Amino acid sequence: MNLVELAERIRSLRLDRRLTLEEVASRTGQTRSWLSKVENFRVTPSLPALAEIARALDISLSKLVEGLDDKPSLTLVRKDDRKVVQRDQSEQNTAVYESLAHRRKARAMDPFLITIPPGVSREEALPHQGEEFLLVHSGPVDFQYDEEVHKLQTGDSLYFDATVPHRLINSYKRPAVVLCVFQS
Repeated sequence: MNLVELAERIRSLRLDRRLTLEEVASRTGQTRSWLSKVENFRVTPSLPALAEIARALDISLSKLVEGLDDKPSLTLVRKDDRKVVQRDQSEQNTAVYESLAHRRKARAMDPFLITIPPGVSREEALPHQGEEFLLVHSGPVDFQYDEEVHKLQTGDSLYFDATVPHRLINSYKRPAVVLCVFQS
C-alpha cells in the first residue's frame, strides 16, 4: 500500500470536511502531534488506528484505502504535472516537495524533487522507516545525519539508513534542489 498517498488522502479528507487536527485527533483518541505525523507520513498508523481515523472522517475504512494498491506497469508524470506535497511545513521549513510518481498509487519508492530556499531547514533532524537516497541537483546544501553535518555540492549523492535522524539544511544564499527517493 502506498503510505504517502494514504497520508495525503487523510489530510485532504480532513481539510475537505473543514476539520482541524485537534478535532480529528480527539475523535480518534490520539494526539494532534501523532495525527500530524501521520499526515506528513512520519508515522504509519496501525490498522485499528486507521479505522478510528476513517470513522472520525466519516468514511469507511475500505473507501479510505481504495485504489492504494493499484499498480500500472508504467506511470508518466510530466514536469507540469508534478504534485506539490505538504510535508513538515513550518515557519522554519518552507521547502517544496514535488512528487515525481504520484500517479502510481502502489509503489515501493517515493521520489521527490525538493526545493530548499536559502536559510531553510527542518527544525530538527527526524528519523523514519526505511532507506533513502539523495542526489543534489543544484546546491550547495548541508546534510545532517545524527550529529554529523556533510557539505554537499551539485552532483553529490547519499544513500543511507533513514531510521537515523537526518535533515537537509540550506544555510547558503541560493536555493538548493535535491532529488530524494525513499522506500514507502
